[in-house]
Amino acid sequence: MQNHEIQRLTTIRRRLALLRWWLIGALTLAVLAGPMLLDIALPLPPLLSLLVLLAVFNLVIQVWGGDEDFRPLDLAGQLAVDLVAMGVMLYLTGGATNPLISLLLLPVAVAAFALPARWAIGLALLAIGIYSLLMLYSLPLPVADVARATRLHLTGMWLTFVVSVLLLAWFVSRMTQALRERDLELAAAREEALRDAQVVALGQLAAGAAHELGTPLATMNVLAGELAADDRLPEDARADLDLLRRQIGICKEIVGGLTQKAGIERAAQLQPANLWLENLLARWRTLWPNVICTLEITTAGTPPQLIPEAAIEQAVTNLLNNAAKIAPQSIRLLLGWNDETLTIAVQDRGPGFPPEVLRRCGAQPLPAVADGSGIGLWLTRAAVERRGGRLRLENREGGLATIELPLGETA
Repeated sequence: MQNHEIQRLTTIRRRLALLRWWLIGALTLAVLAGPMLLDIALPLPPLLSLLVLLAVFNLVIQVWGGDEDFRPLDLAGQLAVDLVAMGVMLYLTGGATNPLISLLLLPVAVAAFALPARWAIGLALLAIGIYSLLMLYSLPLPVADVARATRLHLTGMWLTFVVSVLLLAWFVSRMTQALRERDLELAAAREEALRDAQVVALGQLAAGAAHELGTPLATMNVLAGELAADDRLPEDARADLDLLRRQIGICKEIVGGLTQKAGIERAAQLQPANLWLENLLARWRTLWPNVICTLEITTAGTPPQLIPEAAIEQAVTNLLNNAAKIAPQSIRLLLGWNDETLTIAVQDRGPGFPPEVLRRCGAQPLPAVADGSGIGLWLTRAAVERRGGRLRLENREGGLATIELPLGETA
């Protein structure tokens, strides 16, 4: 059985247990108050004993009933016990003439709502059988006045109708709400699975692109080396050539990293969060040498230890790249933490995020015209959420993008 089906049956079982407690309480009150208010002698010892047994049964189900192994057969068995217990109570209190006999419809209604057709039909036949037997066999209620008995019967029918309507409305509304919440969770899970599939496809494309880029990068590196060995090269051009060779080296490292990360992740090694960010920022500065970015630690004390992970490193890099395109002269990389969460924020002094970017917050890729906030932001959110974190975007003194990661997860 699928997990969501087990969850649905478990929710119904809990609602049914609560409904059973309400029914036991109402029947107990009716049994105790009936002789005084209605002047009708009831067989109190067997009725109260039956209610106690039903209460013990419900308590055992709530305490020892396992959710993992719960099946439709178990729920059908509980409803069958309810029908038999109500049938015995009706047998002791007038049988088919008791207006409370309509309560036999409650377990059948729950079965029709929650169980497969064969179980619902079986419980319906059981209820019909109990009703039929009560028409033949029962202990009559001693009411001498026929007119008074008729009034009591009509009053009891009205009371039974009210109770049935209230209980059915409560049960159905609660179950409908639970099913609606489950459907929303399933829709979110399907959306997350689709997004993960897209991320995997992009990873495969990145690995292929890395393989193909290796040859032209190697050629450019050789040509740059030959140019650097030429004594006729002017000094101002030599400085530019050195920068070009460093950029080619970084590209080769990125391409090599993509090829490696597409297969096996790096060996896990703990390191302080501030040291990890300092190394990441140093590598990033070689790609953006003209951009001013400072690392600020906003929490006092010893930074937490973490295991660097390529996906989260790329997520932070994407945010830095976006900020560099918008406000290259004033970027802040903020690091903070508490007992449960590690916070990494990138703030720029630009015009802030457009309304469309704030609304989507990386939930879907944006068109290419949304400079620096399209596929990178989408990949960032996917990587963060896959590690149990959250991405927040705000317009606060410019643009502020915040990654929140639970401590204990990889970074």
